[in-house]
Amino acid sequence: MNVDCKKLKETWIEFVKEARRLQKKYSDKINILVGTETENIHSGSIKEIKDIIRDYPLDYIVGSVHHVYETPTDFDREMFDDALSKSPEKTPDSLYQAYFDLQYDIITQLQPRVIGHFDVIRMYTPEAELSEKTWEKIRRNVEAINAYGGIVEINSRAWKKGLKYAYPFKNILQYIISQNCKITLGDDSHDPSQVGLYYDKLYDYLKEMNIKKVYYLERNPETSEIIEKTIDNIQDKSYWKFL
Repeated sequence: MNVDCKKLKETWIEFVKEARRLQKKYSDKINILVGTETENIHSGSIKEIKDIIRDYPLDYIVGSVHHVYETPTDFDREMFDDALSKSPEKTPDSLYQAYFDLQYDIITQLQPRVIGHFDVIRMYTPEAELSEKTWEKIRRNVEAINAYGGIVEINSRAWKKGLKYAYPFKNILQYIISQNCKITLGDDSHDPSQVGLYYDKLYDYLKEMNIKKVYYLERNPETSEIIEKTIDNIQDKSYWKFL
């Protein structure tokens, strides 16, 4: 499918305008935040993002990577293998390193409030070992997130792909927890029917990882300030019973 980038940008701008209209209309009924998920496809991507959010300010952004070597890495296995073939060593670990470098650029240059699906690059090769060089990049990225107070998302969509863990996988999440990173929850829903997708498994994952506090954002309708809040003792909340 051919994508007209000009039309795509126009559609995004219309989304922001409509979202702001609804945000204002229903401000007395629901706390709506307007945001977008980022990308880092090519060398000019981050500048393009900075330009568009300067012209159309948002309440927050989710910093994510879906392309490496300008090739989609989480769309299908064929495209992932194409990206893999472009990596220096043509191995999953080599591709991971390029992915985490792109993620680092987003973290340091855009400072997104939320880091999306931290290790989605592992989708098609979940059993591949992480080398010490890759771990160095992971530790570097986590340190950079903490430096400005970013929030790491636990993303339940991984289970839709048949994976054992949510993103981040258990070994990376353990390190993130050890560094006292702020954590939030996300379902990565692509349509309304997917809201809360696999939150039953997410509940078990929170218990397994002993995560008791998560962060979320609210918008002050009077000042437009984005406020960071927490839910303590998340495992004990009654709403889990309705999953």
